[in-house]
Amino acid sequence: MAASVLCRRTAALHRSFKHITASNCAILLQTAKYNPRPLRLNLNEPYVPDKDSAKTPEWQKTARYDAKLYGRYGSASGLDPARLWPSHAQLDDIITEEKEWQPSLEVMLKNIELKEKEETEKRQAKERLIAANMAKMPKMVADWRRGKREAKQKQKEDKARREKLLAVARERFGYAVDPRSPKFLEMVAEIEKEDKKKKKLMKRMLKEEQAAAAVTPPAATS
Repeated sequence: MAASVLCRRTAALHRSFKHITASNCAILLQTAKYNPRPLRLNLNEPYVPDKDSAKTPEWQKTARYDAKLYGRYGSASGLDPARLWPSHAQLDDIITEEKEWQPSLEVMLKNIELKEKEETEKRQAKERLIAANMAKMPKMVADWRRGKREAKQKQKEDKARREKLLAVARERFGYAVDPRSPKFLEMVAEIEKEDKKKKKLMKRMLKEEQAAAAVTPPAATS
């Protein structure tokens, strides 16, 4: 009976160990080996550095280290807690720093209100600009179309004038002339000069006709 019970327990233990992987074994070993060091606080004889000794590090002579000692050992450190309280100048610096980096709720709410107001004004200005541009849109589109038509018409006129000048040059010189040649450019300058003279003459004749019509009295009726 005892032998059969022992065999069953051994088989169950064997099955349990079969499901344990290598990583689980490592975790179990690491947990078994963990032995934290106890926190040693000697409240009867706490370590208080001698500030008059040259062997004491400078960082152990500061008020911050004294506050740390009092926080750890309390009255057993032998330190006067009144000396650890900040001075008036230090309190003023702390208050100034808190006002700068940790403003009060009232100041925070006021800053939020100002920020929301600024964002609202920016949004409204943007909406007004968009509305004004949308109102100008039909005129802008019409101007763009008119400019496009005028550019196309000018291009057409320039092409017709160029072909006309080439035909005049071919008729004058008896052969096709390169429009970039000095001979062709001289001819164009000469034709433009003649056109200016004709326009000037036509303008003067028109002025004379208008002046004569203004001076001549109307014919009498019978």
